[in-house]
Amino acid sequence: MSYHYAFQVERTRPALDLLSRIPNFAPDDVVDLGCGPGFSTSLIARAFPHAKIMGVDQSEEALQVARTLLPEIEFVQLDIAKWAPAKPCGMIFSNGALQWLPDHQKLLPRLLSCVAGGGFLALQIPNNLHEPNRALMRMVAADGPWAKKLVPIAKTRPMIETFEDIHSMLWPICASMEIWETTYVHLLKGVWSIIDWMIATGLGPFLAPLCDNERRKFLELYATELSRAYPALPDGNIMLRFPRLFILAQR
Repeated sequence: MSYHYAFQVERTRPALDLLSRIPNFAPDDVVDLGCGPGFSTSLIARAFPHAKIMGVDQSEEALQVARTLLPEIEFVQLDIAKWAPAKPCGMIFSNGALQWLPDHQKLLPRLLSCVAGGGFLALQIPNNLHEPNRALMRMVAADGPWAKKLVPIAKTRPMIETFEDIHSMLWPICASMEIWETTYVHLLKGVWSIIDWMIATGLGPFLAPLCDNERRKFLELYATELSRAYPALPDGNIMLRFPRLFILAQR
């Protein structure tokens, strides 16, 4: 995957919104789980200039971008599912990464238990599995000659728990909690802009096992289906709705 700056504003807006909801406090340290190329990490550094900040991500390619962007911050290559701090953290932050990990019933309480008293677990998870762009991606994967390769991939992302489930798993170990969902509305230039957006995220794993000819046919079929689901607006753009789930839990 090549890390570029396309849709950087749209991708970092949820991180900004999440940071704006955190009450005034001065953590000693902050960990950015699934930091990617460091865009959210830079926002954290601006919000908490006196904190020791560390970014964690599995992709060395993304971390190379992050280290160039923020040479003063420590970035660690590690599977975020296996990350555990040596001591409790002032804040654990994650912007659009934990949706890829299974078993949130264990993961989220474990992460909150790694937060020091008075600190925060602050995270954002895309909650768009039922949006047309995601549903059509799975449909095209299941209907084509590539189905044997792609159906197992379509099942790898776990469902996001309900608000009630999240509350039930976290309330025994937190002092306070906020859970909310925001639907972001993005105006894009056409269905190929949706595809360009998704290649760097959910679409990438579907394309990886395909040969060049299969990849071309997959994308052509996907674009055709998207054009039916996302008709052009009077100004020529299309409108992509993107629901995102937010959790802000204080230890």
